[in-house]
Amino acid sequence: MSKKILIVDDDADFAAAMKLVLESNSYSVESASSPDEGLRKLKEVHPDLILLDIMMGKGADGILFARKVRGENEYDRYSKVPILVLTSMRKQTGFWFPGEAKHPVFFPIDKILEKPVKPEALLEEVKGLLGAAVS
Repeated sequence: MSKKILIVDDDADFAAAMKLVLESNSYSVESASSPDEGLRKLKEVHPDLILLDIMMGKGADGILFARKVRGENEYDRYSKVPILVLTSMRKQTGFWFPGEAKHPVFFPIDKILEKPVKPEALLEEVKGLLGAAVS
């Protein structure tokens, strides 16, 4: 059975490109164009991995999405699903995460990659996170 990946990104072209790369490597992929849609699809799809953008909606809504998944009782069963952030935040804001790219409370994710992401780098991270994921 193929691993299921949920892409939460408001850039439809980027999501489609990532979906193509992942599906051509035998992953099952669903996408959502907003954090709210992503939370709904999370419950429908039960993904093994989440690919998440930071800058959506009015700001850094990806951070709020990650906090909900990892911290709210409603999403408890998904709290161990790895979250790989794919973002062009540095290009958009000039801000980047110095040193450690994640914080267990502020930004509870597993890994972060900067867009544009090369297909090989994406597949390597996905494979690594799925291999380390608790079933």
